[in-house]
Amino acid sequence: MNSSRRMAIRPMTTTNNLPLDKDARIYVAGHRGMVGSAIERRLVAAGYSNVLARSHDELDLTNQADVFAFLREERPDFIFLAAGRVGGIHANNTYRADFIYRNLMIEANVIHGAWLAGVRRLLFIGSSCIYPRQCPQPIHEDYLLSGPLEKTNEPYALAKIAGVKLCESYNAQYGTSYFSVMATNLYGPNDNYDPDNSHVLPSLIRKAHDAKVTGSHELVVWGSGAPRREFLYVDDMADACVFLMERGLGDGLVNVGTGADLTIRELAEMVMDVVGFEGAIRFDSAKPDGTPRKLLNVDRMTEMGWQAKTGLREGIAKAYQDYLQRFGSPR
Repeated sequence: MNSSRRMAIRPMTTTNNLPLDKDARIYVAGHRGMVGSAIERRLVAAGYSNVLARSHDELDLTNQADVFAFLREERPDFIFLAAGRVGGIHANNTYRADFIYRNLMIEANVIHGAWLAGVRRLLFIGSSCIYPRQCPQPIHEDYLLSGPLEKTNEPYALAKIAGVKLCESYNAQYGTSYFSVMATNLYGPNDNYDPDNSHVLPSLIRKAHDAKVTGSHELVVWGSGAPRREFLYVDDMADACVFLMERGLGDGLVNVGTGADLTIRELAEMVMDVVGFEGAIRFDSAKPDGTPRKLLNVDRMTEMGWQAKTGLREGIAKAYQDYLQRFGSPR
């Protein structure tokens, strides 16, 4: 791919006639997940008094009839669509049908149901994995669909790309104000620490903690340690989402990240330092590396006046405290 290639970015439209009032009805889809719960915390802290939420037991977002009925009855003014099936390389590559089916169904039901219910504005949350595997770095929003995807998470990426295009298409045909936010790798409170299905950073936190308390002399890390990744603390992501919704952005795609990355080896060393594990790192080269590098260009957010506040080491320390509170203190 020619790294000098860059298409013009179409500016987001604004809908300043649609204010995000403190008493507006705001539905957070996926409020029990890491991102959704952070958005709910951010909204409550900012004084929004009418936040709607339903657990999976109360509302299965893959059930079209139930989603449509809920949105017709509740008539939210604004929606944060943070629900979806997520996981690391192993989960994405193993449960490929689950990842594409559940994410397609959720976003199609919520977006179409939002239009039917007259929802004024919707923010769809995706992931940086929507961009091509061999993408020029840092990754601009206009690189979408410019090359092949990473094979290990292709079904999930295709589902998220479909969500972006759903928002664009409903805006074009029906004049809605639905826009998309693509996040870099997220971590923080309420993360998934499952050793097989979690993302790399929470997986490293759990592995380092387990190695420390069991007296192991090594930390096993998937792959070569060479890929570079960018990480954003989830409360910063929530702040960015509320910031964008409050600005009244009505169309388009915007990246949210820190603008800085590091190798997986460097990340593992930082996690070990935070956790207090002093053993050695052993890289399991039989496991896949995934995309060589994913660093987002965040110029659009910077130009709008938003930047991430939480440094990586500080965020890892907060995430480790969350892990200890949920799964037990060190032995």
